[in-house]
Amino acid sequence: MDLSVREEKRSFVETIKKNSFLIFTLIPGFLYILAFFLIIVFFIVQMSLTTYVGGMAEASPTIQNFLDLTNSEEFKDAFSRTFMFVIISTPLQLITGLVTAMIVNKSFKGRGIVRSIFLLPLAIPTIVTTSTLLLLFSKGGHITSLLMGDYSWFPAIVDHEISFLSNETLAMGLSILGKVWRDTPISMLILLAGLQSIDESQYEAAKTMGANSVRQFMYITIPLLIPAISSVLVLRSIEAWKEFIFPYILAPSYPILGVLIEKYFVQLNNPGMAAAIGVILIILIVIFTLFLNWLLKKVNDLLVRV
Repeated sequence: MDLSVREEKRSFVETIKKNSFLIFTLIPGFLYILAFFLIIVFFIVQMSLTTYVGGMAEASPTIQNFLDLTNSEEFKDAFSRTFMFVIISTPLQLITGLVTAMIVNKSFKGRGIVRSIFLLPLAIPTIVTTSTLLLLFSKGGHITSLLMGDYSWFPAIVDHEISFLSNETLAMGLSILGKVWRDTPISMLILLAGLQSIDESQYEAAKTMGANSVRQFMYITIPLLIPAISSVLVLRSIEAWKEFIFPYILAPSYPILGVLIEKYFVQLNNPGMAAAIGVILIILIVIFTLFLNWLLKKVNDLLVRV
């Protein structure tokens, strides 16, 4: 037992020595990010425990802001919308990212052009994407005109104007559509790196054993892509939880948590309530991330065992 412990310690020391340059290079950046994170969290928590009237601090410390939120129907509705936004947009970004990654991972003529097209959403500012969707789907916009047959080259599908932005389901659907389209290239790049790290000899061996493309995908591609899939789900879910711009412009009447923070902080001049929502949002992100890591571990264990 003592021998194995000494061997582990020796191996740990050798690993530290071997990667000492990399470790000491990363330490300053890590400490810089950690310091700012702790400072921001400290002031957010402090602000969330302070009540404000007219923008002026009245009492501290107090949990009154959190009590008010538990009784707020607006907050409950915003939480529900945010949760739905996360559980719909995150898997969609994974699916679209995986499909596009598998396309550009194949060798074919014009692959570079196709890859550039898939990366195009990253080159367009988010506000431009959002404004374009607003122009297309707003009242009197091109999509409604198209569906009503206002263009001679397209037949009429509906006989009345569809109010996309005045309907909660449609407005949130547009927000999700914009988010998925905008961020799919990020998922694609992460998954493409994972696909390119898979040894082709494993697929060749599976073919010789009679495995079809579906079985190869389920028992080779997916298990070996779990680290990349995990990164996509965690990063994209975090971004979805704190999403602001798409719902703020396309669904202003149906705020999610990120939009509600802006409402309390800017419009209602109540930093305490805004900070309380921010603290709850941080807690939700941590809990959801831990759940995703647990779920992915279970999936990985199941696939490897099979």
